[in-house]
Amino acid sequence: MSSSRPRSEKFEKGLKTRRAVLGSDYVEKSLGQADDFSWPLQQLVTEFCWDEIWNRPGLDRRSRSLLNLGMLSALGRQHELKIHIQGALRNGLTKEELQEALLQVLIYCGAPAAIDAFRTAKEALRDMEAAD
Repeated sequence: MSSSRPRSEKFEKGLKTRRAVLGSDYVEKSLGQADDFSWPLQQLVTEFCWDEIWNRPGLDRRSRSLLNLGMLSALGRQHELKIHIQGALRNGLTKEELQEALLQVLIYCGAPAAIDAFRTAKEALRDMEAAD
């Protein structure tokens, strides 16, 4: 990483959490694809999302993951949902709990959101099984 891409202490702490939840391969790919234009986004996401929020003591990582599944499903952000499903499983969520969370999406967000979320979950689970 060039010197034009500074790494603060907050960045390093956030990076550690980001890797633990999303997986090192995914994070390194995201950082590696960042250019001078998109680097500030990576920096802010890592410092504020992954350090300021994910490292707060009020909720554990498993709980934060569960919340993200509902929010990302509701927003229809399938790419982010897929990686966060994998992160939720890394954070201790079971497949059964994942299923229950997505069934709740059906009731509160509607069938299209739940159908997309289940489709994304199947892809995420398949990818994780293939990686093992």
